[in-house]
Amino acid sequence: MSTPHISAEKGAFAKTVLMPGDPLRSKFIAETFLTDAKLVNNVRGVQGYTGTYQGVPVSVMASGMGIPSMGIYSYELFNFYDVDNIIRIGSAGAMKADLKLMSVVAAMGACTDSNYARQYDVNGVFTPIADYTLLETAVATAREMDVEMAVGNVACSEVFYDNSGKLLNWAKLGVLCAEMESVALYCNAAAAGKRALTLLTISDNIVTEEKLSAEERQLGFTKMMEIALKTAVKMAEK
Repeated sequence: MSTPHISAEKGAFAKTVLMPGDPLRSKFIAETFLTDAKLVNNVRGVQGYTGTYQGVPVSVMASGMGIPSMGIYSYELFNFYDVDNIIRIGSAGAMKADLKLMSVVAAMGACTDSNYARQYDVNGVFTPIADYTLLETAVATAREMDVEMAVGNVACSEVFYDNSGKLLNWAKLGVLCAEMESVALYCNAAAAGKRALTLLTISDNIVTEEKLSAEERQLGFTKMMEIALKTAVKMAEK
């Protein structure tokens, strides 16, 4: 089977898919962590692989950047490829001065300026949140790995370059960091009756203006990757 954006055969993806934004990061994860990784999708260079981690089938495929791109790929995985769990593993900009570069964050909820949830025609504002089982499992896994992981709200923005100057206003409400994909992922999971979680590594700090290099972004997020992989293993037992 195939969709307009994925050429894989039915059954090519594992029940849990890790989704970095960058196709090169997808390739890095497959080559570094997975056993017998096989390329199952490369439409538009959006690389998807399936292999095993600690004996459990796991897939990894890029989502691209932004809400629309994540909306397309996660929708197709949930609705056409029988994927049960998607764990986004991406980068974020810290909104707190004390949230250091390379810190790991779990997105319990995703605040947004996007109209993505309008499509569901609800009489109010839908609040996109992570699946509790995935979140609880990831938090326990981080604790076992002795990784201090912040858990809380993130701001999912439709724009990277914020000309309004209002992005940091989210921080006044306790929002930890900014990213660009979680709303689409959480909405698609809710609509499909599936599970989703976003794990983020702080790549820059909007307050202090510190930032990682492009190479550090691509290769340096291994703690977050391992939390996601070990969570995938545990989910196979549930």
